[in-house]
Amino acid sequence: MRTILFSFLPALLFSQPSDVQMENVSIISEGTRMHGERFFAKSNAGKKLPTVVMAHGWGGVAQSLRPDAVLLAQAGYLVLSFDYRGWGQSDARMIATGPVPKHEKGAAFTAEVRDVREVVDPLDFGADWLNALHWVAGDAMCDVTRIGVWGSSFSGGLVVWAAARDARVKSLHSQVGSLDGRPLALMDGKRLYESSTKRARGESGYPGPMAVEIGKLRGAPILSRFADFAPVEDVGRAAKCAMQFVIAEKEELFDNKDHAIKAYQRHTGPKNLVSIPNITHYGIYYEARKQAQQLAIAWFDKTLK
Repeated sequence: MRTILFSFLPALLFSQPSDVQMENVSIISEGTRMHGERFFAKSNAGKKLPTVVMAHGWGGVAQSLRPDAVLLAQAGYLVLSFDYRGWGQSDARMIATGPVPKHEKGAAFTAEVRDVREVVDPLDFGADWLNALHWVAGDAMCDVTRIGVWGSSFSGGLVVWAAARDARVKSLHSQVGSLDGRPLALMDGKRLYESSTKRARGESGYPGPMAVEIGKLRGAPILSRFADFAPVEDVGRAAKCAMQFVIAEKEELFDNKDHAIKAYQRHTGPKNLVSIPNITHYGIYYEARKQAQQLAIAWFDKTLK
């Protein structure tokens, strides 16, 4: 059960400190409202600040990032965390369950729809990252010349994907990051093509909420989209972004050599690689959490301040 519950444990233990302001915000991503949480030290209210955008990995929610966001805020950053569309407190995109009634082009109409919740689509998640960056760039307290991104596990790859597509990202911290979705997509090529064909022909819909298809991870993957998700190949597009990769020495979910280590070796800009000894993947959220938090703050202090 540890792999299912890790995202929620920190939230259960979290207590809002009196010196940090936290606000709920709405971010529009591809027409759908995403839930965001904005943090800053009260002593910095109204000031232009270096900014860090963060989001959870596979099956997590923004609520679980509050302890990390608070520490970054106390360290002098404006922080934005968010839930992907269809996850946590965010709205989900809607799909029609039957024929759409005739209506005037561009006008509102009534139809029967269902929402797509808690599926894992890396390209949709990537669009959400870009829209979160667009949103924070419009914040009066955001110094757009000093934006960083923080990602863990699945989002440890998404931060590289986002940095490769938004030149405003000057620094990133990726911990226990998964940076190549292609092996997952190609692990069962027959299933990939059959599921995609059935959806395209209307013979099946999207997986239901909370579906478990990969180990104990919550949320079914859209395999065809993983075939086009390879942040490890995008490193060269973000040559000016300072990149820190933190890995678990005893990583059991994938081979670090094909993910963070390969990305680190390929990156030609400022970079740092830290291997935390004697921990497995989920140790980053438990016994090594404080160390990972300190590493993130130190890296952002070095590259954004």
